[in-house]
This record gives sequence, structure tokens and C-alpha cells, in this order.
Amino acid sequence: MKKIQLEILGLSSSQSQTGSFALVLGERDGNRRLPIIIGMFEAQSIAIQIEKINPNRPLTHDLFKTFAEQMSVNITEILISDLKEGVFYSKIMCTDGEKEFELDARPSDAIAIGLRFGVPIYTVESVLSEAGIILSDLEEEEDEDEEMTVKSGSTSSSTTKEPLNQTSVDDLNKMLNEALEKEDYERAAKIRDELNKRN
Repeated sequence: MKKIQLEILGLSSSQSQTGSFALVLGERDGNRRLPIIIGMFEAQSIAIQIEKINPNRPLTHDLFKTFAEQMSVNITEILISDLKEGVFYSKIMCTDGEKEFELDARPSDAIAIGLRFGVPIYTVESVLSEAGIILSDLEEEEDEDEEMTVKSGSTSSSTTKEPLNQTSVDDLNKMLNEALEKEDYERAAKIRDELNKRN
């Protein structure tokens, strides 16, 4: 079974399912993309790890990492192994130093855990050929989305960015701390991005 390495390309709100997010993985040495719809909690967990935000309290995936380390278990890789009736299946590949074993997991959980251990993410050809999107197809969709945004006038992204653009750095820092205390990591990431633009 030949494995194909993937990397995380993006995470955005799903337009098809309210409260869900689209995690886009890309073929490392190719032009295919693998979009996976995930839940809000898993999206936040992945986002805060990508953005290097430290939550006040450990999230479930942080707890898993701490527990695994205490039990001398190391994660070696994440494998998105199968796609059945539109549902992705994945495995967390583990070792305790003597034997190797695998844990069945949802891809969103597996990837959130894999990010915390800094391990590679793989899939197999059968999954990519069935659910993968070739880059040129994806670019056409993005162009269509941009045209629709322009035609529709005001968008949610422009309304959320305008207040942040007009907010002082001191206020942004206060808002960032408040968002972290409330564990609203999506908002914290947006505020942090705005602060980074000004530095």
C-alpha cells in the first residue's frame, strides 16, 4: 500500500453545512486537494495548534497528548485510510518503543492529535482518487466564490474585519485576552492576525 503525504492547506467555514468547517488537505507532491468536513470543536482545536495559540486550559487533544506521553506512547503518523459511503476513516499509528499499534479515529481528531505530536499525515491512492479535487477545479470554484461575493455586496468577512481595522492596538490586545478567556479561538486568531498586520 503506497502512502501519499498530505499537508494542511486551509480551514474555513463550510458553506454547505452550518456549524461545520472544511479542512483542506493537499497532496505534498501533486496538485490534488482533499477537503474534509469537520465539526466546530475539532476545527478550533486544529486552528489553535496551527496558529500556536496557548489555551488557558488543555483541550481534549492536548489531554490525549499528555496522557500518551505519561504512558510512554508516541504517535508516529496519521493515516486517512478509507472512504466508505462518504465517511472518511483514519488511523493513529502508535508505538510504545517495543510494539507498534494503531487506533481507529475520525480524521478530524487524528489530525488534531497528529499536529500536537508534529507527525506526518498520509492517505492512500484509493481515497485521493475518489474524494480528491484537482487544483485547477478548486481554483475555478474559488473564482466563482469571489465573483458571488462581489455581486452580493456586503459579506460577513468584510463586516467582521471593519471593526477590527478601526480598533486601537490596546483594545485589540484586550479583546484577544477576552477571546482566549472565553475560549473563542476562532475570534482570537482573527484578532491576532489583525495585530500581526500592524507590527
